[in-house]
Amino acid sequence: MNDILSNKELVLSIIVLIIAFVTHRIVIWSAAKISKKVERSALRKQYLNRYVGYIIWTLATITIVFVWGISRDGFWVALGSTFAVVGVALFANWSILSNVTASFILYFTFPFKIGDRVRIHDKDLPVTAIIEDIKGFYTFLRTAEGEVITYPNNLLLQKGVSILRGRKESIFDIDKDEETDPTAR
Repeated sequence: MNDILSNKELVLSIIVLIIAFVTHRIVIWSAAKISKKVERSALRKQYLNRYVGYIIWTLATITIVFVWGISRDGFWVALGSTFAVVGVALFANWSILSNVTASFILYFTFPFKIGDRVRIHDKDLPVTAIIEDIKGFYTFLRTAEGEVITYPNNLLLQKGVSILRGRKESIFDIDKDEETDPTAR
């Protein structure tokens, strides 16, 4: 009887691994199609694949733990304790989670991309720069002076951003007392 159970568990584990593998491949294929369509860099596609892969394989591991019948009560206590510690750490530094989430949002929806010249409207630290790379947590910006600025992704969603496309400065930077037509710049 034990041999039959272990064979069943082995078959179910293999099925879970195959489903996880196929799902991960579908995500990679979809990300490649979307990246090509919206002109995203291969590096950003790689980040998306990695983060989604972490989620898929973690879920597959948890499913296999349940298939093999490891004590569910003990498992939930251990998982709950782990999430409690991680939750406290993320609450202490909530920007980690918000930056990763913002990275996904920027990847799929936001209008600027690597190579665009942008103006970030921040009253404390206004920035005009070219986007060099958009990573999982930060966006790398290069100013006209050659300075590289790492700007948190969640702030790109919170602040106003102008895409300059050949303009020297944003219309919001033009002094209201000037006599010139702001669209002429």
